[in-house]
Amino acid sequence: MSGVRRAGRELNQLAVAAGLACAGIGYALATLLTAGLSLLGVGLPLLDRTLAGTRALLDRQRRRLPGPPVRSPYRPMSGTLTARLRTAAGDPATYRDLAFLFAHFCFAPAALVLAVGLWLGAAQGLAMPLIHAVAPGAVDNYLGLPIDSLRNAALAVVPALLVGLGSYWLPRGLVHLDDRLTRALLAPTARAALTERVEELTDTRAQTVDAQAAELRRIERDLHDGAQARLVAMAMNLGLAEELLARDPEAARGLVTEARSAAGTALSELRDVVRGIHPPVLADRGLAGGVAALALGAALPVDLDVDLSERLAPPLESALYFTAAELITNAARHSGADRVAVRLRRTAGTVRLTVSDDGRGGADPERGTGLAGIRRRLAAFDGRVRIDSPTGGPTVVDVELPCES
Repeated sequence: MSGVRRAGRELNQLAVAAGLACAGIGYALATLLTAGLSLLGVGLPLLDRTLAGTRALLDRQRRRLPGPPVRSPYRPMSGTLTARLRTAAGDPATYRDLAFLFAHFCFAPAALVLAVGLWLGAAQGLAMPLIHAVAPGAVDNYLGLPIDSLRNAALAVVPALLVGLGSYWLPRGLVHLDDRLTRALLAPTARAALTERVEELTDTRAQTVDAQAAELRRIERDLHDGAQARLVAMAMNLGLAEELLARDPEAARGLVTEARSAAGTALSELRDVVRGIHPPVLADRGLAGGVAALALGAALPVDLDVDLSERLAPPLESALYFTAAELITNAARHSGADRVAVRLRRTAGTVRLTVSDDGRGGADPERGTGLAGIRRRLAAFDGRVRIDSPTGGPTVVDVELPCES
């Protein structure tokens, strides 16, 4: 039964491919026609609509492929109608799309006809004894074998079995060829992928610089408003105590007491600033211990599942620690959740942090600074953040960072 389902699934894939190819050739011809009209100064809106429809159709072709997904290689189109068409005209993917549409139209319908024809041919050969018995002479030969007797009709079953074997395996090869053709023409080229990567790294670098500048400003503000102010007050108190020491020892003693208290408070604030830079728990107990400490100090119950076989690099541990702290805090403050689940795993080459809650959902990185800040923080490590938070919940934030094996 599994073989029958597989064969049916492959025929269905070929049928869908043929349907998309027939629709695609219509889009290709429409694109060429409207492009020709646009040279005469008319048809520009139609060309814009045709290009959008073509890209939507081919994106569907990319999504339907099994295996690794094929990313859209198109340059962003925005602005006025003329600006969008100029972008499309300068995009190599536009011309690769047209090449694919014509090549796919030549391949996909023929592949479907061949696959269906083989199945029908195999069925005819297997049924040949019955056909000859019911209607002698209705079929005069089968694959060159004359069907002039019941004996020859029975012999036709042998090549029919070979045709059936081919009809079982050939569609798989045709589906594979369809996959190869799509990936060859519709996937981003190496040059386009390199350009996209350079743009991504440029943007990441800018975000990292901005994040570091903001962090330095925060540290400067914390030191200026906290420990520095208290140290200045302590120095003034000690100066006054020095002046009063000879003539009013009791007043001098009170100022020294205040200075000692201010020194203790300033030391505590300095420790808070240090924790904000690199928490001591990470140096002492690693990321697993740091996340466990966050879970113990959280405002709501946290289900913790950590599997780290060894320590990560200190910058990675710090980034993941602060990410987990931000996500747990967000869940406690904004989600209305009863529980939070934190899962931390390391596999070959990646470390993955997943934080989920049973709250009301609706988390949107565009409406707040917390999730956007997490993305900026992790961009420096080439990290990926996926947020799934439908209205009504639950909210699941999945973070994945590359790390050394």
